Amino acid sequence: MPMPYYVSPEQLMRDKADYARKGIARGKSVIALEYEAGILFMAENTSATLYKISEIYDRIAFAGVGKFNEFEQLRIGGIRLVDVKGYSYSREDVTAKGLANAYSQTLGNIFTSEVKPYECEILVAAVGETTATNELFHILYDGSVSDRTGYVAMGGASEQLKAYVDERYPKDYPASTPDLATAVTLGHEALQSVGGGETPVGSLEVAILDRTRARRKFRRFPEEEIAPLL
Repeated sequence: MPMPYYVSPEQLMRDKADYARKGIARGKSVIALEYEAGILFMAENTSATLYKISEIYDRIAFAGVGKFNEFEQLRIGGIRLVDVKGYSYSREDVTAKGLANAYSQTLGNIFTSEVKPYECEILVAAVGETTATNELFHILYDGSVSDRTGYVAMGGASEQLKAYVDERYPKDYPASTPDLATAVTLGHEALQSVGGGETPVGSLEVAILDRTRARRKFRRFPEEEIAPLL
């Protein structure tokens, strides 16, 4: 009987991580920016029906990069989870932190126990009553979760996006944040800086969490509303 090949746990985890990162790098990036009235999400997306940015709950939004079918499964599972929790207890009991922890456990279990890890990373964001109470949770393919402020960049070009935005985003956050038009322009220019050319308005997916709106804070921008902001 032939002996199976031995692979050390450290090497196995490295191989899985490399595999996931390569899959994510093939997709387009997503950027989120806090602005004066909420949180802006922007992505390069040529599809008119397959969204990278979506509403999860009243104040909570979701963004994903990588394999669409994998982060779409996570999005649907998250909606079911928060709907049940909000119905069973109260809508105030649904938090971005709780959802981010659930996603972290799910992705961590898949990464360690499954043969193939998920080739995606996600963002869970919630708009607060003030800029200081906004929440941005970035969850990686291995379940690692980090709490961000100001802006978040995801995808294969995330490091270049972070460097670009870091130079131009207000240094005195949260005392000062850009208005919506400035944030949209900054996000667009950041995506173009890593895209290697002009990014037309028709290939942009833009949405916001706006604290000035009624109960449901999420709003998606149609193409004809994006151009005037730029």
